[in-house]
Amino acid sequence: MNQPKITINDIARLAGVSKRTVSRVINQSPKVGELTKQKVEQIIAEYNYVPDKQARGLASSRSYLLGLVYDNPDALYIDEVQRGVLDICSQKGYELVVHPCRYKADDLNQNVMNFVRRSKLDGIIVLPPASEVDALGDELDERAVPYVRLVSGHTEATDKFVMANDRHAVSEMARFIVSLKHEKVAMITGPLHYRSSRERYEGFTETMASLGYPLSPEFIVEGTNQYESGIELGRKLLTADDKPTAIFANNDEMASGILKAAYELNIKVPEQLSVAGFDDNLMASRIIPALTSMKRSVRQMAKYAANKLIAKVEGNNPQAIIQNCTVHPELVIRDSTGFKQD
Repeated sequence: MNQPKITINDIARLAGVSKRTVSRVINQSPKVGELTKQKVEQIIAEYNYVPDKQARGLASSRSYLLGLVYDNPDALYIDEVQRGVLDICSQKGYELVVHPCRYKADDLNQNVMNFVRRSKLDGIIVLPPASEVDALGDELDERAVPYVRLVSGHTEATDKFVMANDRHAVSEMARFIVSLKHEKVAMITGPLHYRSSRERYEGFTETMASLGYPLSPEFIVEGTNQYESGIELGRKLLTADDKPTAIFANNDEMASGILKAAYELNIKVPEQLSVAGFDDNLMASRIIPALTSMKRSVRQMAKYAANKLIAKVEGNNPQAIIQNCTVHPELVIRDSTGFKQD
C-alpha cells in the first residue's frame, strides 16, 4: 500500500512552524533564523520531502527555469557546458532549457527575449560567440533579465561574466613549442571576429615574437573551428614548399583535422610534425596520436556561471554574484608533440 505523499503542511506541523516559514527555508530566504532553518531542513531530509516546482514558482514568483543560449557547432563543448550547469541545477532545484541561436542574426536580441518570455525563465547563461555581443548584454540589462556570459579574456564586470584566461594559456603553449626546438611554427586561428580567437591569436603570435620566433605571414591561416577546416588548412600548410614543423590550432577540432591531413600525406606525428590544440575535449585523449592541448575546464566555467546566475535570481548571496570566476587553462602534454628532428 502506497504511503500518502507528505505535504508542506505536514512539514510545517512537524517542525512547529508556519507554512510560510517552511516555504522560506525551501527558497533559501535569509529571513529565517539558523536554528529554525536547520530544524526544518532536518525534517525535510528525514521525510524525503520534495517541493513541487510549480508550487515553489507560484510562491516566489519564480519559474525555477534557467536558459542556456548558444551558437556553437562544437557538440563536445555544448555537452560539457550542459553537464556543468545541470550539476548545479540539480543541487539548487532548477531545470535547464536550451536554446540555439544565430549570433550574427539581425534579430538576435528579439530572438533571445522571446525565448526568455516564452519559457518564463528566471535568467539565462549565454555562451560564446553570442556572449561576445555587447548589444545583447545591453538589451538584457534594459529588460532586467538576470544573465551570466562566458567569455575569453578579462573584464571588471565580474557580476556578469565567467572568464577564461586564454591569452596566458596560449603564451604557455608557445613557450612549450619553442622548448621543443621548433622554429617553423604555424597557427590555424579560429574566426578572428570571435573574441576568443583574437585572444588566442594575439597571445600566441606575440609570445612567439618575444621569444625571437615571429610567425611568417604564410604560416598564419584563419579557420572555422571545425574539423573539416583543420583538414583543409592542414593540407594547405603541409603541401607548401616551405612546411612548418609544428602547428598550433585554435581548438581541438581543427587540431584533429590536421592530424588527419598529416596521415593522408604520410607525414609522421610527432617525428616530422608536432600538432597541438586548445580545450582538451574528450576527443583529444582518444585519438591517435593523443593530442597535446590546453585544458580549459568548460564544465567548471559552467558551474561558476550557474552558481552566479542563481545567486542573482535569488538575491540572497551578494558575494557570490560579484566573485571573480576566472578559469586558467593548463597545458596537457601528449603524443602529438615532440622535439624537432634534425
